Amino acid sequence: MAVTLLRNMTTNPPISMPVSCPDCEARMPEIAAFCPGCGRSMRAVPAAPDRAPDKVGFMAENVAGAIAYLTFIPAVVFLLRKPYNANRFVRFHAVQCLLLWASSALIALALKVADLLLFIIPMAGPLFVVVVWVVVVLAAAVVWLVLVVKAAQGEMFKLPVLGDFAEQQANLI
Repeated sequence: MAVTLLRNMTTNPPISMPVSCPDCEARMPEIAAFCPGCGRSMRAVPAAPDRAPDKVGFMAENVAGAIAYLTFIPAVVFLLRKPYNANRFVRFHAVQCLLLWASSALIALALKVADLLLFIIPMAGPLFVVVVWVVVVLAAAVVWLVLVVKAAQGEMFKLPVLGDFAEQQANLI
């Protein structure tokens, strides 16, 4: 028996484990297979290999999701073409891109109307219009860049209002 135990220890050296159970904190020897207090397995579980990115058409799904944000044209193409519109990740980013374009157009229209009213105020009006436009354009560029990077990383990053609606619409398609 001792020879078998010694042979098993030399062929399969024990993995260094904590001297107390992470669940019940019972003390145990380092070579214990199960916790004496709660029965939890103390064997090290091998880490799962990183999941390979799914392919959609001829590109990875995260690349297709990032491309959907370049303009509204790839988003429309991805929603109309067969391999891309079957993938939930690509559909979500394409719908969110289209919603972002639509909301940007509405914001631009509202700013144009506000510009007409603000140009009535001499000197301060045009200056305020320029400052507001610069802030809005910079904010739009940052939001666009964040969406492209998050999609390229494989995340389904949702914008506060548009993201939930985009997810609902992507699930319906």
